[in-house]
Amino acid sequence: MPRTFDDLVAEALAVPVGWDFGWLAGRATEARPWWRYARLVGKRMAGAQAALDIQTGAGELLAGLPVVPPRLAATESWPPNVALARQRLAPVGGTVVEVADDADLPFDDASFDLVTCRHPTVLRWPEIARVLAPGGSYLSQQVGAGSVRELTDALMGPQPVSQVRAAARALGGAEAAGLDVVALHQQSLPMRFDDIAAVIVFLRTVIWIVPGFDVERYRDRLAALHEQISAHGPFRATSERFLIEARRPGR
Repeated sequence: MPRTFDDLVAEALAVPVGWDFGWLAGRATEARPWWRYARLVGKRMAGAQAALDIQTGAGELLAGLPVVPPRLAATESWPPNVALARQRLAPVGGTVVEVADDADLPFDDASFDLVTCRHPTVLRWPEIARVLAPGGSYLSQQVGAGSVRELTDALMGPQPVSQVRAAARALGGAEAAGLDVVALHQQSLPMRFDDIAAVIVFLRTVIWIVPGFDVERYRDRLAALHEQISAHGPFRATSERFLIEARRPGR
């Protein structure tokens, strides 16, 4: 028997909120960019002497590195993630500093020859440029403008696409901080949500897709989306990603 809307809502609300998408496996999918960010980071880390990962989350990417640089540091703002990242990185000699995403980086000038960041919430280009050593590189995969806008519009009605996360804005910010952008790639990627529980878990986790999301506030829209999925199949959307690499001149 098909599960009811109320059953699926209850299931979704029972999922703990956190930056972990494992629960969505088999119920939602998102294609990955062609550049394979994790593999790129692994290659760059293997050649680095001192590396910093900004907004590292729970440290999953760094913990899976095949080769760890002699000095490995990370920052993270959310206390539960800080604890997990410290636990994961301690065995490889990595250190994790708890710091707000919009705060100054607590490191000396020219401390790192590699800085990385996957899906930053805030970009402080002057700070990135400051902690990079001359000739050092910043490598980052970021969420582009209008990502998952189909889901935003389904719940909120048609919305203007903000350019805050646009690749062109990142390019301008890097150059204004004195960095040379040596690579910039963009890709639109298909996403699929198989049921309304997957939609709710995603929106509770990725909070900027529908700002202020609350199940009761959007209950009627969610119920309509549930009926749409039940009648016509998975809800389809598009994620936007871009890869940017910038270097500090010198050396």
